[in-house]
Amino acid sequence: MRLGKKETQFYLFAGKGGVGKTSIAAATALHFAGMGKKTLIISTDPAHSLADSFEMKIGGDIVNVGKDLFAVEIDPKKAMSEYKEKITPKIEKVDFLKGLDLGDAFDFAGNTPGIDELAAFDKFLQYMQSKDYDVIVFDTAPFGHTIRFLSLPDLLDSWVGKMISIRLKLAGVINTFKKLMPFGGEGQETKLGTEELELIKKRIAEARKILGDRKRTHFNLVMIPEAMSIYESERSVKILAEYGIPVNAVFVNQLIPENHRCPFCSERRKLQQERMKEIRGKFKGLDILQVPLYKREVKGLGMLDTVGRELYRK
Repeated sequence: MRLGKKETQFYLFAGKGGVGKTSIAAATALHFAGMGKKTLIISTDPAHSLADSFEMKIGGDIVNVGKDLFAVEIDPKKAMSEYKEKITPKIEKVDFLKGLDLGDAFDFAGNTPGIDELAAFDKFLQYMQSKDYDVIVFDTAPFGHTIRFLSLPDLLDSWVGKMISIRLKLAGVINTFKKLMPFGGEGQETKLGTEELELIKKRIAEARKILGDRKRTHFNLVMIPEAMSIYESERSVKILAEYGIPVNAVFVNQLIPENHRCPFCSERRKLQQERMKEIRGKFKGLDILQVPLYKREVKGLGMLDTVGRELYRK
């Protein structure tokens, strides 16, 4: 627990697949860790590439990847297993329910479409409540998935609310039944885990507040200087605004350095510079950070540090 320190800062990176989002998120996390801030980077992308970026094994448990730097990849299967434990009534412990064969009915949680995303979002909420880090960086899924991810609070809130209602009704039936039974002790009410569900609802409300807080949450879009990437990013800013989430910065990746000896490079650079004018016009008011195209692949602490210096230490 960090005592007497400022509240945790959150940096979220989103963008179309293949634009280098994970590399920039990892470089950002390394930058903050280098400043002496205890930093956690979390991948919410099912197709994890965080381990490739750091060139070390990263799984569903938090691991130390450098001084003051920690990383974790949310494992959908593990998250779903933990989530089901929270929301599935422990029917085997309630004799009255055993005879009603309700096990299959309540097991729908494991077969509901999108349950893995719900479970991952619940894990996302848990980390967002953490007070153990100065900075938490989220490397999110490609933007289409991210939008679904960000829309989950409404679905989860509604679904959790229904589950709470069902459980309370069942608890009422059971408690009434117990009073009619011999030795059915007074005051021994069955709660069926409603506390856990209420806790999830509380976390959702707190997460919504945090995501919309400009002082704590910094949502960043990563793009490349190409028409489709610009279009998707522009659309993303509008969609995020609908969710009350302001975008702080745009990271333009893979910019070709000047090279007069290479005619092809010069032509590509010329086109990219035209796109940069377009980007500056479409994203007025946002910070625009540029990342060059490197000769080497951006992976490993050395290259990530190079990118971090390019972005933040000028």
